[in-house]
This record gives sequence, C-alpha cells and structure tokens, in this order.
Amino acid sequence: MTLDQLRIFVAVAERGHMTKAAELLGISQSAASAAIRALEQQHGVQLFNRVGRNIELAQTGRRFLPEAKAVLERAAAASNVLEDVSQTVTGSLSIAASQTIASYWLPRRLASFHEAYPAVRLSVTIGNTRQVETHVLDGTADFGLVEGRTESDILRRAKVDIDRLMLVVAISHPEIVEIAPGRPDIRGLRWIIREGGSGTLEVLEDLARREGISLAELQIFLVLPSNEAIRQAVEAGAGATIISELVVAGAIAEGSLRSVPIDLPKRDFAIITHRDRQASLAQMALKAHLSAKPMASA
Repeated sequence: MTLDQLRIFVAVAERGHMTKAAELLGISQSAASAAIRALEQQHGVQLFNRVGRNIELAQTGRRFLPEAKAVLERAAAASNVLEDVSQTVTGSLSIAASQTIASYWLPRRLASFHEAYPAVRLSVTIGNTRQVETHVLDGTADFGLVEGRTESDILRRAKVDIDRLMLVVAISHPEIVEIAPGRPDIRGLRWIIREGGSGTLEVLEDLARREGISLAELQIFLVLPSNEAIRQAVEAGAGATIISELVVAGAIAEGSLRSVPIDLPKRDFAIITHRDRQASLAQMALKAHLSAKPMASA
C-alpha cells in the first residue's frame, strides 16, 4: 500500500463520500475510486459497503481507519524532520476556515503567502466554527481559522485580526423602535440567521442574553447556511441580521443596506491548532504570515 492510497482512504472514510473526498484531495473521483479498489484487491478485503449511491465503512474499514491515520501522522512527522534539517519550506497544508474568514479575509493573504513560498500546496475547507474545530481536533486540518468561541481545551488559539460586526437591514426597512439610544428593540425585528455553531449566531445569542431574553423569544424568520444568502435575503427586505462588516460593506456603500446603531463587541479572528501536534516549517511560516509577522524565506 502507498501513502497516497492511505490518504484517499482516510478522506473517503471521514467524509463518507467519494466525490467530496476527491475534491478535497484535488484528484478525480475515478482516481479516488481506483485507489480504494486497488487497496481492497491488494489485501483481499472490503473496506466500504456500497449502499445505493452512498458508501459507509465496513467493519474492516472501521478497524483499519485509526491505523491508517497513525501511519499518515508518522509520515508527516518524518517529513517535518527532513524539512527542519534542510530548512526548506515545502509540503502541503490543509486549512479549515469559517465562512467569513475563508471568503473575505483569507484569499489575498494566501495569494501573498504563495508568492513567498511557492513550494507549499494549500487547500481550504469551509465550515462554521464548530466544524472547523472538529477538523483540527481529528487531524483533517493542520490548523483552523475561526471567529467564534472554541470549546476544546486541547486547542491552542492565537488572535490574527479583529472583525467588526454590524446590525443591518434593507435600505427600505421601516424605522426601528429603540428602547434607548443605540439600543434597538430586537424583539420587534424579524431575524435572518446562520445555522447553529456559527460565530455570528453566537453574537446574536449574546445580544439577546444582554437584553434579558432568550434566542427563542426573537422572531427568527429564516435560517440560511451562508453569509451571501443572508446578505441577499436582507437586501430583499426579508428582515434583519448581525453580520461581519467585511460581508456587507459593499452593499452599504451602494445603498442597498443600512446599518442600525447598536453597541456590538468586536470579535477576534483566530488561528487554532492542536497542542499535541508538532508544527512543520510550512505551518509555522503560514501562521507567521497570517499574523502579519512574515518569516524570512529560506
């Protein structure tokens, strides 16, 4: 068996989907399928059960998964040793990032990192804060970028930037009743929100708690899975939302959205890493780059 076969097996096992695993690894679906078939045929085993169009780990696959992951971790550690000896920043990095960061904050920084370290291959997975935390914990991401609170004490967290949040409505939205200056009546608004586990939903929960009410007491009209979908729904007049300034700055400038005066805390953009995994030179270089303290090129 090869390391590539093991990487493909682990990716398919963790995602339960051949195509999604292939996309993550940057290969074709047919190549991923062929690698799994070859691994099964070489050892005369069945690693997955094919159930209709879906796949799930067979008993043999479940037993094999932790061993495969352990081999990949040892191979990565061995590669780190060679990098340390040569002081050459190479290899691949898997990043899990929350939506706001991945869509608006990260792309330009990755482009400039690539100019400095062209031998490093980067891949990005997008999810909410809870999903990013899970990817870092289970090792499918080398590190994560989040704006929400993390829960595991196994993770290290380092601030890389600050994000400003805004309460926005459509430009045509009726005037909002205020309990006091800068304190809108949030119970009187129809809310459009992100799904559970997102950083922006946490902020709304905190705001409701500050007003002495629960999230259940708000008029939650619509739950959407992405910032872009929320922005468009608010522009269409469907309701109000709390969202990053990075997402809505253009729409406010163009006049399709307006911000509502309210005291909202700023939030950190943070890198999270697993405390028990040794960082490679490439990981240290990217962390330094995103923290605006670029390492000198080797």
